[in-house]
Amino acid sequence: MKLQLALDEMKTEEAVKLVEKVEDYIDIIEIGTPICLDAGNDAVARLKKEFPDKEVLADCKIMDGGYLEAENAIKAGADYVTVCAAADILTVKGAFKATQDYGKKLVVDMITIADIPAKVAELEEIGVDVIAVHTGADAQAVGREPINDLKVMKECSKKAAIAVAGGISSKTIEKYVALNPEIVIVGSAIGNAEDPVAEAKAIKEDFCLLYTSDAADDLTRVDL
Repeated sequence: MKLQLALDEMKTEEAVKLVEKVEDYIDIIEIGTPICLDAGNDAVARLKKEFPDKEVLADCKIMDGGYLEAENAIKAGADYVTVCAAADILTVKGAFKATQDYGKKLVVDMITIADIPAKVAELEEIGVDVIAVHTGADAQAVGREPINDLKVMKECSKKAAIAVAGGISSKTIEKYVALNPEIVIVGSAIGNAEDPVAEAKAIKEDFCLLYTSDAADDLTRVDL
């Protein structure tokens, strides 16, 4: 399992400073959509330059121009690029082709998708790398969380890796880890914490302990 830090509510320089603090506990640096909109692929390039040993995800949430937009992010240094599951399937296929051509990975964001099993089947037929359960910030504000969608996703997915995002913190990480997603995405819980290092460490250690405790039963689950 990998821990992905979503950098959203900040400028590029603030993002660099936060990653410097917590880099020992994270695996993937996500250049969140607000930063992508504010600074473009310059932010992707900057974070990849500063932290070359970390994987970088450009959360472009592509809705059109799949190949071109994915290619631009990859050329800037992205190891993962996101496309919205709600986009035209041709857009998803275009973005996936770009990631295939450059040896990178496509993440399909399932935000607002109602029929999860049908969409997962369609996406897995294409062969996408990662499918992400995502409860957006506006939905979180009225009390929604991604745990139920994650349960459905884990039941219906057969090939793609599964990521989950939506208000996850050290207080809630245990119930998500129990469902065995390949990537857990945490943003504001770390970025807005009084002590970001302590929060990142608590989350990482929690799922390390949970996975290690189950290793005797299923060694394939430990991927840190």
